[in-house]
Amino acid sequence: MSFPFRLLPRPLASSLAALLLAGCATLPRSTPAPTPAPAASPESSAASESGADDEPTVTLSLLHVNDVYQFTPVENGEHGGLARLSTLRKRVLAETPNTLFLMAGDTLSPSVESTFHKGKQMIDAWNALGLDFAVLGNHEFDFGPDVLRQRMRESRFTWLGANVMDKKTNRPFGDTPPFVIREVGGVKVGIFGVLLGKTRYSSKPGPDVYFVDTCATARELVPQMRAQGAQVIVALTHLFVNEDKVLARCAPIDLIIGGHEHVMMQAVSNGTPIIKMSSEARELGRVTLHVGTQSHKLKSMDFDMLPVTPQVPEDPAFATAMREYDALLAELSQPLGRTSVPLDAMEESNRVHETNLASFVADAYRKAAGAEVALINGGSIRSDSVVRPGPLTRRDVLAIHPFPGSVVSIEVTGSVLRQALEHGVSRSAEETGPGRFPQISGMQYAFDVCRPVGDRIVRVTVNGQPLDPKRTYTLATNSYMAAGGDGYTMFKDTKYRVPADKGRPTQDVLRDAFASAESIAPATDGRIERLRAGARDLAKKDDKDAPTCPAQAAK
Repeated sequence: MSFPFRLLPRPLASSLAALLLAGCATLPRSTPAPTPAPAASPESSAASESGADDEPTVTLSLLHVNDVYQFTPVENGEHGGLARLSTLRKRVLAETPNTLFLMAGDTLSPSVESTFHKGKQMIDAWNALGLDFAVLGNHEFDFGPDVLRQRMRESRFTWLGANVMDKKTNRPFGDTPPFVIREVGGVKVGIFGVLLGKTRYSSKPGPDVYFVDTCATARELVPQMRAQGAQVIVALTHLFVNEDKVLARCAPIDLIIGGHEHVMMQAVSNGTPIIKMSSEARELGRVTLHVGTQSHKLKSMDFDMLPVTPQVPEDPAFATAMREYDALLAELSQPLGRTSVPLDAMEESNRVHETNLASFVADAYRKAAGAEVALINGGSIRSDSVVRPGPLTRRDVLAIHPFPGSVVSIEVTGSVLRQALEHGVSRSAEETGPGRFPQISGMQYAFDVCRPVGDRIVRVTVNGQPLDPKRTYTLATNSYMAAGGDGYTMFKDTKYRVPADKGRPTQDVLRDAFASAESIAPATDGRIERLRAGARDLAKKDDKDAPTCPAQAAK
């Protein structure tokens, strides 16, 4: 499957960008993609390019993935799997030896295996696969800076993160190079990496790590890279796409390969293409660069996506390299229960609206804590997949709840509960999938994304009765939120009924809930109503019939 444009040399790229990609075009993960045609040989590419301006070109390939948390396939084996990815990489290398393999951040955490190995298994996997460069992602810091430094030492590839600084050395964290220039097929490719600044509070980088402005970083580094002979400048990023767009306007970057959103997308900003794949290596991105052999300038780019499916055989050499994890994988496959319906563990669902799985988990928390109501952050539902009907395993429990924590019960007034809900939906119009989004049990609420922050909650009921701002309610939640996590600071000074050290582990609560019936069949029941300008909002980007907010309609 090819992306629907080829980038031409500047300034033509800027004018084409306005016509082809106004903003960001999202490619649905479910859309089937045909098997891509074999890449053209350097000789044939040179011939086709020379027909345009009489200059032969050399062809380079950049393979890329992002947000890959496990080396085994996902969605019951239907997508992903680094053994398959290894096979695809070897096929591309056979076609185009001038190839680099890039990973745009987030791999050490969270995953089931990382619960036991703190990301070591992913380093082993990337080493076996032949990764060349990776940018630090926010989840790289989940086990703290010392564990990350150890994982970086174990890596046979190069980590990048030019805007992640160490206070003690005043150098990039882990002594990562500010940029690299790799000669590929006679072409000097310059690559630098940057990471989103919210990592300072969304993960655990520690007090000695700080993040500098990505735009200032690019303005400083790109001229240095050009001065050192870089003919092509690539930014390997782990940012929100809007931040990528800003970065493209800060310095003359030829290509941005990014991650973080878990959604396959493409955009253009200032004539610079921005390309991202979805998560868990469901597909392998390939950018083909055509560089003039005489001018040494980038002439054009092609974009392709190679699906990673069961039709791609697993690389035996990769399987051999990962054999030490076979026993763990077998243990994780042990059944704990069964579901007769699909369970929606998709990140893009649980962070925007009610899902059957989030409601099931919230119900389990409320029951375990003996509370009147429950509230959990949608970001606590991980896995980013749909669990199909059939057996539920230990892996499913740990994939959904990979982070340690306990179920607690606190006393909150109705006023505080409403504050929490307002906070939970405060980014629902501004972010694709805010982790703070409130999933609930024992109550119902409606909110309107068109209303101003702090006044988006339209109504709240508890067991069918209007919320009483003065009444005290018992609330079940996780220990992370009770301590103020995800910005729920209104909970920090509340009275505990069941404190963190007395509460049951969240993973145990979910495991027991899975095993509570011969087969579970959770369903949504309308406990959360999402509105846009008073009308029901499905929160789908491609819904052309969705109502617009009044301010948006006036623009």
